[in-house]
Amino acid sequence: QVQLVESGGGLVQPGGSLRLSCAASGFALGNYAIGWFRQAPGKEREGIFCIFHSDGSTYYSDSVKGRFTISRDNSKNVAYLHMNSLKPEDTAVYYCAAGDYSDYDLCPTKWWGQGTQVSVSS
Repeated sequence: QVQLVESGGGLVQPGGSLRLSCAASGFALGNYAIGWFRQAPGKEREGIFCIFHSDGSTYYSDSVKGRFTISRDNSKNVAYLHMNSLKPEDTAVYYCAAGDYSDYDLCPTKWWGQGTQVSVSS
């Protein structure tokens, strides 16, 4: 059974850092595209950082450029979203997703985690 489980969310002050984890089961995460999405209240879910191709090509949104990065530990079957210099506008529910590598789709949407809340506030 394919499953993705996010963890690591919480409340952080502006300028702080968090690391989100996405633990996969039922498949080898390293063989698939991985992405992080977020959905703020009243807004659509958006892809913010994705590894979409087997050559390691990544996509990231302008809103997180230079502050967020993605990594994965294939030995643990876990992907991470490293978030630095957090801003109040980063407050959202964060989701990880996985799917087949693609030449066209920048972020995978085949399998989803349940989400984890990140709140940035003083």
